[in-house]
Amino acid sequence: MVIAFGREICCNLDSAESREWLVTNGIGGYASGTIANLLTRRYHGLLVAALKPPLGRTLMLAKLDETAVYADRAYPLYTNRWADSTIEPHGYNCIESFHLEGTTPVWRFALADAILEKRIWMQQGANTTYIQYCLHRASQPIALAVKALVNYRDYHHTTRAGDWQVRLETLTGGVCVTAFDGAAPLYLLTDAEPEAKFRVSTSLYNWYYGFYLAAERQRGLDYCEDHLHAATFHFAIAPGESLTLIASTEKNPELNGGKALELRQAGDRALLQKWSPASESPDWIDRLVLAADQFIVNRPLPEEPEGKTILAGYPWFSDWGRDTAIALPGLTICTGRWEIARSILRTFARYVDRGMLPNRFPDAGGAPEYNTADATLWYFEAVRAYCDCTGDEDFLSELWPTLCEIIDWHVRGTRYNIRVDPDDGLVYAGESGVQLTWMDAKIGDWVVTPRIGKPIELSALWYNAVQAMASFARRLGKPHNEYQQLGDRTAAGFDRFWNDSTGYCYDVLDGPDGHDSSLRPNQIFTVSLPLNSIPPHPAKSLSAGTCQETRYTPLLTPIQRRAVVDACAEGLLTSHGLRSLSPQHPQYRGTYQGDQWQRDSAYHQGTVWGWSIGAFVLAHLHVYKNPAQAREFLEPMSHHITAAGVGTLGEIFEGDAPHSPRGCTAQAWTVAEVLRAWLAINTVGV
Repeated sequence: MVIAFGREICCNLDSAESREWLVTNGIGGYASGTIANLLTRRYHGLLVAALKPPLGRTLMLAKLDETAVYADRAYPLYTNRWADSTIEPHGYNCIESFHLEGTTPVWRFALADAILEKRIWMQQGANTTYIQYCLHRASQPIALAVKALVNYRDYHHTTRAGDWQVRLETLTGGVCVTAFDGAAPLYLLTDAEPEAKFRVSTSLYNWYYGFYLAAERQRGLDYCEDHLHAATFHFAIAPGESLTLIASTEKNPELNGGKALELRQAGDRALLQKWSPASESPDWIDRLVLAADQFIVNRPLPEEPEGKTILAGYPWFSDWGRDTAIALPGLTICTGRWEIARSILRTFARYVDRGMLPNRFPDAGGAPEYNTADATLWYFEAVRAYCDCTGDEDFLSELWPTLCEIIDWHVRGTRYNIRVDPDDGLVYAGESGVQLTWMDAKIGDWVVTPRIGKPIELSALWYNAVQAMASFARRLGKPHNEYQQLGDRTAAGFDRFWNDSTGYCYDVLDGPDGHDSSLRPNQIFTVSLPLNSIPPHPAKSLSAGTCQETRYTPLLTPIQRRAVVDACAEGLLTSHGLRSLSPQHPQYRGTYQGDQWQRDSAYHQGTVWGWSIGAFVLAHLHVYKNPAQAREFLEPMSHHITAAGVGTLGEIFEGDAPHSPRGCTAQAWTVAEVLRAWLAINTVGV
């Protein structure tokens, strides 16, 4: 799918600033902005470096303000919105088109009869951004002045001008900017020839004040920022020639822009070559295969220097245990990157503590946070998906002690009252003041959706996990009866979730106020999880070459499963996923805007979550056996990739029409679940 916009989008500021591009470096760093070249977020920048991969993300190069002189006329190519809301200059009017070339954003600026192209990409494995300019068409050379506006701050913050003791060193081919003693240096270099086509002028302590960040204003956050003008690069570009400006924390990055671009393009081709679905995939799905790679980053450990993890979303999320476990099958297994899946599973296994995976790794480092009841259970599904796809019993043997430990802790109880109730086999979790499920919004001491008791998806995930353990045990020739019995007990107790009065399942049982009959999307997992309602393939022991049957008890009857799907379809389904709460509920919130209190109070009270479309599609496919219809539910996402995060899929959408995109513009589990659902549909066939 060619994602391209002409002047109808690029020269309409509302449209151009609402579409954001993203490039990443595989270690947690990124560059991001709008196609209008206008800053709207504190997270925008041309080099947001991961100084402590995959975290320690620091804004170093905020933007470049370029002015081209052609045929004695000056053309500002950049756009700024200032603190008083004025737009000056209006460089977006020079953008003739914007498109994605693989993962590389490309602008074409029209300057009379000349076309100047601009590309931005990053080097994999390094905090290095390339900005390349090519004079594609012209009757004479252009002069290009590029102002480098720098910063040095945590990517969550904003900067006010101050008495920075910036050190600027002129180098051959560029400059080195050091914000303060001990700061990581920023190298701004070029592949142009200094004596012929390039010179640099410096201007220390020249602050540009009051950049207005419209998206932060909408989010109720500090929305004005200052950036330091460190240097101006002056280039002369002849028709048909190109030059590259490099921003890097590396002293000696690759300076050959053409070579660096070829490596980036080769990386994109390699990703698509690994993607080999049974049937031909549409271009928009191929586009998501490229987007999937942006979330996979290095998390080196002393015992595993090549360790991998998954960033939950751009521009502001780190790696979360829950998001990683949910997203892993779609991002890695479905895309044929099994070695990456294995590395991530191994990395997270090393962090298991008291039978729990961490929920989050803090941005500033420190100990992981263990405050999730579902991440660990999603991990079992990720292991199952990997082992079923690869038959890697050596790795399964390696993980086996950890998996057994997790099951044992859940049976006897671990943090936050997380335990399997021996009376009904259902999972209880929760205590006052703690949010443990994926509906985890918390404002001060107020947990918006506490869900203390027995949330339905925890027991569905638990059943899926012990069924997987029984299958794993058979594969490895180990005793399996214990896990089968745990599953039987949960299946028997699961009848308690059915609510005859509503015709669908309770969301939570045995809470402080009794049972919660709210219509939420969590019950869809009772149908979509593979070992809950879809009979598994016989467990196969590769070493013995035998095939053994797994005893199987669906959690709900066929009529109940259909009723669950119908209830979610009629009460929660939108074009981009399921609402987190029915619009008929008195606490429903259909908009997601305003300050943090307003946003977080709506986060799981009606807001649509993109990742939920995958579970719904798979559940619908199971119940109705109609691949063509299931495929139709995914089609709106093919339109969404041309809006908000260009070439990717976002986190959330407003519950009320027109379901405007909100939250992160690129979200790992949304991309992953759409890929996984599409592949499952097309494996079944039409």
